[in-house]
Amino acid sequence: MRVQGALIGLYFYLIFPANIIGLWWAVGSPLVMDTNSICRKTRRLAGKQRAICRKEPEVVEEVAKGAKVALLECQYQFRTRKWNCTTQKRSLSKILRHDTREAAFVYAITAAGVVYAVTQACSMGRLLQCTCGNNLRDTATDGEWEWGGCGDNVEFGYQKSREFMDARRRKKRRGDVTTLVQLHNNEAGRQAVQRYMRKECKCHGLSGSCTLETCWLKMPKFREVGDRLKQKFDGGAKVISSNDGKYLIPEGETIKPPSREDLVYTEESPDFCKRNKKEGSLGTKGRSCDPSSMAVGGCDLLCCGRGYSRKQVTLHENCKCRFMWCCEVICDTCVNTKTETRCL
Repeated sequence: MRVQGALIGLYFYLIFPANIIGLWWAVGSPLVMDTNSICRKTRRLAGKQRAICRKEPEVVEEVAKGAKVALLECQYQFRTRKWNCTTQKRSLSKILRHDTREAAFVYAITAAGVVYAVTQACSMGRLLQCTCGNNLRDTATDGEWEWGGCGDNVEFGYQKSREFMDARRRKKRRGDVTTLVQLHNNEAGRQAVQRYMRKECKCHGLSGSCTLETCWLKMPKFREVGDRLKQKFDGGAKVISSNDGKYLIPEGETIKPPSREDLVYTEESPDFCKRNKKEGSLGTKGRSCDPSSMAVGGCDLLCCGRGYSRKQVTLHENCKCRFMWCCEVICDTCVNTKTETRCL
């Protein structure tokens, strides 16, 4: 089985539970693995990846956390879509073999997740090789406020994400369109974090006055990163390689060239309505849907016209909870009946 790019290996060595069969992890819920799990098969890692494993194992731990956060965000963003970013039955590895919109999003959100986790670890002092991003000063406000405090060193996170995520693909031969596509989408993910840093400030002065403001840059919330990349997924551009094999150009002459923030793909997505093991599609049979919605999560669209079933289910849930001094919370058990709707 041919493994394409760093990301398939990253997922199988980072976030699937241990219990290896051959080269592949058994499928299950994502979890953070230790650095030995990630770096065990060092022969399969590219030069930069091997160097990070050998010299900076603490960075690899953050890479693993970033991959986990990215996968959870992918599953949130696509929770009501026909493809829901599931890891069941090795479907994700099959999705990543093709340069589709879905693969583009997975590459981008993972590169963003690595930037985010490494940068966050840097700000919290878990990585000794980096410092706060506090080396900026604003000069456009006549001294009303100044940069200071401990900002997020996103440049360091960007660098480590680029070294780890892009290393294998950069070794590929020139003219490989898959290489160009994956590198572009990796960069789009990193841009979704780096270009949207936000300013936070704290006032200084007597009696609560704000005679001086100290400000620093912080990363956006990762949900905002996911939302932004989801928008780029919806507006993704289909591309082809230029004649010299160095660039990506739009497939249609009337389409504008993709920017660094756009997601790109070369192959149409499979029909996720139907089960197709070869393509990584599990179909939508058995998926929960909303019969009252006309949106993508509604039963009409999600069930692909096959209809849906209704079933009454009984739930036992905690309710009427109250705090008893000191220190106990006592809850009643309420029995609720709800209608569960699933695609046929």
